Amino acid sequence: MAELVAEPQLGLTLLAGASGQDNRITWAHTSDLPRLWEWVTGGELMMTNGLSIPSDPAGQVALAEALVDAGASALAIGEKMHAPPLTAEFLAACEQLPLPLLNIPYPLPFIAIARSVAESSLLEESRRLRQTARVYDLLRTAGASEDHWQSLVLRLATELDSELFVVDRRCLHPWHPEGHPLPGFLVEEWSPHPGQVSVAGKNFQWHRIRGRHVLTMDIPTHANALLVVLPNSEPHPDAVVLLHAATVLGLQLSRIVLSLESRHRLAGEFLLQATDGRLGVAEMESRMVSFGIPAADFLMVAMAAGNATEPHDDRLAGVHIDLWRHGVASASLKRNNRLHVVVPADVSDEVLVHCSGVGSVIGISTPAAVAGIQRALQESLWALGSARANRLELARYAQGPSWLGLTGFEEGTALVRRLLGPVFDYEQRQDGDLILTLRTYLDSQRSWQKTAATLFAHRQTIIYRIRKIGELTGLDMGETSTVAQLWFALQIHEAMHQ
Repeated sequence: MAELVAEPQLGLTLLAGASGQDNRITWAHTSDLPRLWEWVTGGELMMTNGLSIPSDPAGQVALAEALVDAGASALAIGEKMHAPPLTAEFLAACEQLPLPLLNIPYPLPFIAIARSVAESSLLEESRRLRQTARVYDLLRTAGASEDHWQSLVLRLATELDSELFVVDRRCLHPWHPEGHPLPGFLVEEWSPHPGQVSVAGKNFQWHRIRGRHVLTMDIPTHANALLVVLPNSEPHPDAVVLLHAATVLGLQLSRIVLSLESRHRLAGEFLLQATDGRLGVAEMESRMVSFGIPAADFLMVAMAAGNATEPHDDRLAGVHIDLWRHGVASASLKRNNRLHVVVPADVSDEVLVHCSGVGSVIGISTPAAVAGIQRALQESLWALGSARANRLELARYAQGPSWLGLTGFEEGTALVRRLLGPVFDYEQRQDGDLILTLRTYLDSQRSWQKTAATLFAHRQTIIYRIRKIGELTGLDMGETSTVAQLWFALQIHEAMHQ
């Protein structure tokens, strides 16, 4: 910075902040936007025609503090332009921080300063290119296995002379199960509002927290993955090299997720065969152990994305990744807008709720062994129905409030069979639409016209079908008690239907 001020052809004058003359200037940038500090990546000389300078003392002091917190090396203001009078408080703040404050003589064009900085940065550019090459070489030598993640992070940290942490911005947990947790002072600072640790829409921002500069930047390709950089010394790591480091970490995460997806598909195929009764106990035990799940002490968990009914709703598509990130082995299968997940019995409710995401509903079976996996599936579905009916985020089978006055899925299954069994049997023989008609009829407040319009059928067809249901079940379809029983049975059937 001192060399720039000393260049006679520029004629720059130091107004305040003399103790910061040794600050390294990596680039010169012009901006006249109000929040000048938001365009700082670290090491810049920020130049303005004065429109960015508040008129009041408090606003000017806040600007100086924000620029220093963001990592700016100096501030230069064009003379005889649009700057308000510089207050004594502002000059004192620049001295104390320190933030070198320069006067750009009129009519010196800002581009002359930028060129001077660029010419003096040629050696720095060469260093940056060499360091960028070393950063990508670390990716080349890193293995694709998830076991090599922390090794890559530590080697990048050494190259950048910084501490590096990759976390989930929503909860501040490490993004990888091997990852190191954030230092306590950052958790204390951010934990009340973890999702807001970075300004919305910005992917690169310096903060000053408890006397330390901290950079937060997004990891490309992975939503909510946040890279946190704590430099060990001055000057800070180069902004361009940091962006490349974030790209390298994103590519390594993509490698890891790709390998996890292969295992996820195998686990889904296993779970489908196991719940359909196509595997023997010995094979199920062997396969379960291969996925890291205890064969004699696991939970079956049913998840649904709130009230979603769309067949292609994918809000639960990443649950297996989130569970892995939190150190939980799992096998999962998507069926009929529900996600069925097998996890070790010691997993906490908090982890399941967190990994399923906001608005999801969860039903959990009692601890089971592989011989009872089908029963565990039924228990989880019953618990899911209970959670939805009682407007709970999570319900465990045989715990909490009852559902429809029934104690368990056996009673529910018996009720469905007793009331709707003849209708199911008829539909298997005749391939009819009686159940669909009944559901629509009840959802339409027993209106023939609304039901016909919804099903694109004639009103007389709907009347015939409802009368047929009455004949098959032996129930009077005009009685309110009959309607209530059938509604209960349909609720149970739909909740337990796989």
